[in-house]
Amino acid sequence: MHLLFWLSLIPFATAWMGENDFAELPMVLYGVVLWMAGLAYYILTRVMIGSHGKDSTLATAIGKDSKGILSLVGYTIAIVLAFVNPLISFALYVLVAILWLIPDTRIEKTMGR
Repeated sequence: MHLLFWLSLIPFATAWMGENDFAELPMVLYGVVLWMAGLAYYILTRVMIGSHGKDSTLATAIGKDSKGILSLVGYTIAIVLAFVNPLISFALYVLVAILWLIPDTRIEKTMGR
């Protein structure tokens, strides 16, 4: 539910950002919403691994979750840079999105064993 809550705020933050021509405060809010969704995803994966065990197939498939951690770092930097230049912040948001568009085959590789 935590993840779904933050995902439900993305349309609002996106609309506000677009209506205000990528102004500083809407860019910060957009980043905070994305950061919280990323944190919720990270928490969800850790809880699932805790439930299934550290030696489970799921834990092996998720591994260190470098994409998730890198996303949180990217969002953090983008939020801070929104106060300097909102367009740099926007570029970082796009880079994180592109990172997730690249297929992640961790689960398929692990489950295919």
